[in-house]
Amino acid sequence: MNELLTKVLDAHGGLERWRSYNKVEATIVAGGGFFGLKGALMDADPRRLTVSLHEERASLTNFGAADQLVMFTPERVAVEKLDGTVVAERFAPKDSFAGHQMHTPWDPLHLAYFNSEALWTYLATPFAFAMDGVRVEEAESWQEGKETWRVLRVYFPGSIGTHCEMQDFFFDEKFELRRHDYSVNIAGGFPAAQLMLEYTEANGMRLPSKRRAYTRGPDRRPILDMLMVSMEISDVAFS
Repeated sequence: MNELLTKVLDAHGGLERWRSYNKVEATIVAGGGFFGLKGALMDADPRRLTVSLHEERASLTNFGAADQLVMFTPERVAVEKLDGTVVAERFAPKDSFAGHQMHTPWDPLHLAYFNSEALWTYLATPFAFAMDGVRVEEAESWQEGKETWRVLRVYFPGSIGTHCEMQDFFFDEKFELRRHDYSVNIAGGFPAAQLMLEYTEANGMRLPSKRRAYTRGPDRRPILDMLMVSMEISDVAFS
């Protein structure tokens, strides 16, 4: 295994402990200007997220109504009632974004897919990097003020629903995630830089709990007056 990845996994709770759990639950509060661009305004209501750790599967409560939730896999996204009644569903959901640009309006299933693939990626980081089919290499380090951040470049297979195939993850001297760079392919491929502001610990696992995503300028730095997505993660539980 890549030397940097080994240190990163250890700093976030260790691969052995991760493999002993099957899912993680968390409360999510999201916002930011990106949702308005898509005509899909996000309110500040908390939503309960459940993510499978060893396959890409997620659910998100309180979606569109208190008695509705999202059920997600890369092959299907659906809005369902709590009793399992299907309100709307879409198979091969990534295909529905063909031709989309940053300002292309979204329907509720577009929003459900974006929220789910993004949140699965965030809560599975960095352990998803050790999954079958995922390739990792260390890229050129990044100078952030007086700090030097080491960078893992991760290549995801097409079978995983995520922002884009190649993504960069920046780690500080404690091997904590400080930044995440990617292109939002389902919205025209605009470049984004996501900053991690705080960490939390749950059941021996550590993960970022406050995230801010910005558009990324040609100098590779986040454009801080263009906040696209904000995210607060709390009440985390692995089981």
